[in-house]
Amino acid sequence: MTFKPGADLDPGQVSDRRGSGYGGGRGLAVGGGGIGLVIAIVYLLLGGDPSALINQAPAGGVVEPESSALASCKTGADANARPDCRIVGFVNSIQAYWTDEFKAGSSAYQPAQTVLYSNGVDTACGAASSAVGPFYCPPDQTVYIDLGFFEDLQSRFGAEGGPLAEAYVVAHEYGHHIQDLEGILDTSGGSGATGAASKSVRTELQADCYAGVWVNHAASTGFLEQPTPDQIGQALDAAAAVGDDRIQTKTQGQVNPESWTHGSSAQRQHWFSVGLDTGSPGKCDTFSGAI
Repeated sequence: MTFKPGADLDPGQVSDRRGSGYGGGRGLAVGGGGIGLVIAIVYLLLGGDPSALINQAPAGGVVEPESSALASCKTGADANARPDCRIVGFVNSIQAYWTDEFKAGSSAYQPAQTVLYSNGVDTACGAASSAVGPFYCPPDQTVYIDLGFFEDLQSRFGAEGGPLAEAYVVAHEYGHHIQDLEGILDTSGGSGATGAASKSVRTELQADCYAGVWVNHAASTGFLEQPTPDQIGQALDAAAAVGDDRIQTKTQGQVNPESWTHGSSAQRQHWFSVGLDTGSPGKCDTFSGAI
C-alpha cells in the first residue's frame, strides 16, 4: 500500500524496543501466524499456563533504548521510505478506523500500543523471542512485532511479500485487540480446542476478517491511497502462506486438520476477503455455522 506523502503520522502509538534487553513475565499471548505461536490461542481458550509457549529468560525489567528512531516518522513520505515508519502508518490508520467504527456504535475504542523489537522482548505475557512471530498480548493490550518476521514471511513461508502483506499481519493482530475489547477472546464458541472448525481457528479467522474490513476502509482514514488489485493480491498471498495446511506441509510433510489452530490457506483467504468485500465487522461472525 502507498501512503499519502503529506499524511501526518503519530509515532507515539508505536514503541521502539529494538536492541533492548528483556526478562521474564507472566500472561498469555495470541498468535497471528508465526510457527512459534500456532497453538497459543488454544491456551487462551482453555485457560492453560502459557509458560510452555513463551520463551522464558532470566527475570528483569525491560531496558528501554535511550532514543527512538521512530521519532522521525512524521509523514506518509517517511512511511513510504522506511519499514519501521510504515508500521507506524499502518497502526495509525488501523486505530483511526476502529476509533470511528466504535464511535458509530456508541462506544469508545481503547487504543492498543505496538512494540517493535528485535531478538526478544519482555511482555505481560512472558519473555518472547522473535521465533514466536507477531503476537497480541491481552494483559497489556499490546501488539508485538519483530520486523524480521516479514523477511521470514517470504523466505520461510514462501509469501510474495510487499507492504500490504505486512499491513495484513498488523491488522490481524489488531483484530485480536478488537476481540479482546469485545470479550470474544474469553467467550468464543466452537467445536473443540483444535481442528478445522475449532474455537482457535474461528478466533483467528475472525481476526483475518477484521483485517480485511480495515483494508476496505484504509483509504478513508486519510493515511493511505486506495489499494491496487496487485496489492490486494499481496495480502491474499500472505494469508495463504500462513495457513495451517501450508505450514504443516512445509514443516511436517503432511496435513493434519485435527491439529489446526489458525485455519487453512483457503479459510484464511476466504475470511479476509469477506471483510474486504463487505467492509462490515458484522459480517465477520466466524462462530456461527460452517467456516
